[in-house]
Amino acid sequence: MEMTETTSTIGIQADRGEIVGDLTLPAKAKALIVFAHGSGSSRFSPRNRFVARALNERGFGSLLGDLLTAEEGIADDRTLHYRFNIRFLTERLVKFLDWARQDQTCRGLPIGLFGASTGAAAALMAATVRRDSVGAIVSRGGRPDLTGTLLFQVEAPTLFLVGTHDHEVQKLNQEAMAAMPLAVKELQLVEGASHLFEEPGALERVAESACDWFDRHLLSGHERGQLGKREAPPTQGRRGADQA
Repeated sequence: MEMTETTSTIGIQADRGEIVGDLTLPAKAKALIVFAHGSGSSRFSPRNRFVARALNERGFGSLLGDLLTAEEGIADDRTLHYRFNIRFLTERLVKFLDWARQDQTCRGLPIGLFGASTGAAAALMAATVRRDSVGAIVSRGGRPDLTGTLLFQVEAPTLFLVGTHDHEVQKLNQEAMAAMPLAVKELQLVEGASHLFEEPGALERVAESACDWFDRHLLSGHERGQLGKREAPPTQGRRGADQA
């Protein structure tokens, strides 16, 4: 019987231990979407897994990785020390990007990023650090303001998804878009949704929009070639964020 999908758990050595990710690759995957989870969340986030499943069904691979080691996650639950450290989270996200570029099963696939809440800030920052790796970004209820002045350097096409009831984050996303002159960007409001998109039909809309965005921008961007060669160290965001 023809194999339609492969799944595996990967481990990457970080400075303080191992970070773990769940990789799913449909047969003849057309691209890989790497997830950056929000504050206080992990690769087991049911919302991000829902989106990942929809992407898999559309032919995209998914890599849901924990940006913290197990020990760091336990400490962060007590102290909140890591979840707002965007520089630190970006460095960890870049490790997953570098792994995907070198891994035999993923090498050569176009790579997109899907970020939620503070993870969206890490995704945007990572796109400036690895411009030749990131072809498109989707932000769900993101805090792009935490990317700071590096927003100006983002070149990857970026879709911002925000609930119509998430008024503060709407404003932050609109301000971030105005600070991204180099990127194709779009804001889509999900009707009736709050910050966590828990309302009926909200996540379905997120998943559909993410799939369409990556289909439209990630694959065509990959065909045009690398986005850039210059790589710079990430900088620290400064404002707080809500859990997602």
